[in-house]
Amino acid sequence: MTEIYRGPRLRIEKSIFRLPNGTEKERIVVRPLDAVAVLPVEGEYCYLLRQYRFAIDAYLWEAPAGTIDPGEEPQETAHREMIEETGLCPSRLIPRGFIYTTPGFTTERLHLFEARDLVPSSEYERDEDEEIEVVRLPQKEIHRMIKAGQICDAKTICLVHLCLGSTLNYML
Repeated sequence: MTEIYRGPRLRIEKSIFRLPNGTEKERIVVRPLDAVAVLPVEGEYCYLLRQYRFAIDAYLWEAPAGTIDPGEEPQETAHREMIEETGLCPSRLIPRGFIYTTPGFTTERLHLFEARDLVPSSEYERDEDEEIEVVRLPQKEIHRMIKAGQICDAKTICLVHLCLGSTLNYML
């Protein structure tokens, strides 16, 4: 293994891997810290973020999300990120499992949560480099936006499916 880059939140490594069929291949693996994503639900509404993402130079509709700090549990991160990004504190965080974001080149795991019983909070401030608009949307509109391709963020689509999928059949 050759380390190509090490930063505070990720490492990039080049390694030789033996595949199950015995073939050896050189691959690059990105090893970031794990993260969380949270779908804030309030009755028939959800809160999403309209957030600028520099890597794609575009605004995306997204669920609140963030990196798990060293020594922090996923539930703690979900609580902190909800307040930082939405100004809402969840009284209940319901774990919804985890996903591997892009296992073809990264080890990143994204822990998923549903947030309920939301109350205003200013315990944490938004990161200064984030350009975020918090928007309250009806669940039916979110499903329509996914179907129309307006919401194309994978973590958000997963959360909507896991948290709301059984309440509305938007695939028909």
